[in-house]
Amino acid sequence: MSPGGSLEILRAPVFSALPWLVHGFSTRQGGVSTCYGGKTLNLGLTQHDTKDNVERNRRILLNALRATDSNGDPWPLLQVKQIHSSIVHRVSASANEPLIGDGLITNGSSLLLAIKTADCVPVLVADVKRRVVAAFHAGWRGTVARIAEKGVGEMRRQFGSLPRDLRAAIGPCIRRCCYKVGHEVRAQFESQFSYAGDLFEEVFDSNAIHVRYPLLFLNQRAPGHGDLGPEIHLDLVEANRRQLEDAGLREEHISVIDGCTACDTTRFFSHRAEFGKTGRMMAVIGIRPD
Repeated sequence: MSPGGSLEILRAPVFSALPWLVHGFSTRQGGVSTCYGGKTLNLGLTQHDTKDNVERNRRILLNALRATDSNGDPWPLLQVKQIHSSIVHRVSASANEPLIGDGLITNGSSLLLAIKTADCVPVLVADVKRRVVAAFHAGWRGTVARIAEKGVGEMRRQFGSLPRDLRAAIGPCIRRCCYKVGHEVRAQFESQFSYAGDLFEEVFDSNAIHVRYPLLFLNQRAPGHGDLGPEIHLDLVEANRRQLEDAGLREEHISVIDGCTACDTTRFFSHRAEFGKTGRMMAVIGIRPD
């Protein structure tokens, strides 16, 4: 139990047979922050929360993961300034200057790679033979830029990782049911992926359109009879799963954690569903020392 109540950390079945691996996907509950309703485990430095609360929440998370040294001190938590790119950094310790990008890879032990999310897709990867780990942050822009696919390529280039030895987990994020995008997003995916048609679904929701675009109904037709067209929904989970497969991972070596961040804001933070006023979750992965 944490000071804020029950702490829930989600773990991927695909990593369960690796005793040397530390990993987890945090959720909303179980921390000391109070600015987002109740007591929450906000792990990001936001304008609404205090630095002290965030540091306490991070300590709660690392203690729950047993990511501490023999003195009980937490492992270094390595992060990047996320910019929705395909930039991946190899790290072995905390950098003096903030790293900019959306991916981290390492074969160093006693440290945690961390990706912050509140709708975007967190992807964790582990090499079961060479003990290499990676964490990638994939919003739609990073997905179009092939962050997961390029990240696996960096594991191979930097450490000699072979796709057959890799295991991957895709964590909680906004799912296709809630992720509405514009035609320009669809066009970018169609320009990059031959399977883009499998990633989109057209959904007509007249009530949602009334709420979001009331001016569309101010036309000369009878109320509600304007030609509005369907909404476009994007499946970011499937997009990143396909990238991992294209990088050589076997389907059975990829776990997808259930949960839509926008559907379930009692369990997850969601930037879209909470109109920007929300905390951040973390996906973390690391290697225990021998």
